[in-house]
Amino acid sequence: MSAGQPPEVGDEVEYAPGRLAVVTDIRKGVLYLRGLGSREWPVEDPGTLMVSRTRAERIAAGDVW
Repeated sequence: MSAGQPPEVGDEVEYAPGRLAVVTDIRKGVLYLRGLGSREWPVEDPGTLMVSRTRAERIAAGDVW
């Protein structure tokens, strides 16, 4: 993913070293994440997120959770 492009709904992101979650929603400009088997939470600083796979890449890999 190109630098400066914000994550979109369905993208898998790394929110901490080795910790992955999926962007589930964007409400009033606030991104919400959900980890595997966990609740949804808002992102305080979206600039810290790194997209590991886009939604399209996850769908192509058959890995949508």
